[in-house]
Amino acid sequence: MADTDKTISANRKAYHNYQILETVEAGIALLGTEIKSIRMGRVSLGEAYARPEKGEVWLWNANIPRYDSGGYMNHDPMRPRKLLLHKGQILYLAGKVSERGFTIVPLRLYYKKGRVKVELGLARGKKQYDKRETIKAKEAEREMDRALKSAHR
Repeated sequence: MADTDKTISANRKAYHNYQILETVEAGIALLGTEIKSIRMGRVSLGEAYARPEKGEVWLWNANIPRYDSGGYMNHDPMRPRKLLLHKGQILYLAGKVSERGFTIVPLRLYYKKGRVKVELGLARGKKQYDKRETIKAKEAEREMDRALKSAHR
């Protein structure tokens, strides 16, 4: 992450529910009131996912609430939003998603050089036992860190 990147929203649930295999940076086509709402920090990627359709990739279920001062020009909070990717990236992601078990999950929304970008993760869903193993590994790492801290005191 460069110095100019500032995270707006992160999808922490994605790392728990999915095994992230690759990440891709994408631009996002937004309306004016959506930008203003994002600048207020009001965005949720919790249930969001991306899906390729007809040679384009769309972001679904990303909740950007209405801008309070938007008036009649306000946007629909749950509308699908077009993601801006190169043709090769779109074809690659579409090919991977057509394979069984792969999905595209937005990991975080951030500013890069004044533009809003989305970090997409090519992911495979975790089974319940995989989630338990991840939790056990994190707890073991914490225990080791605690033991090292107490040993240095």
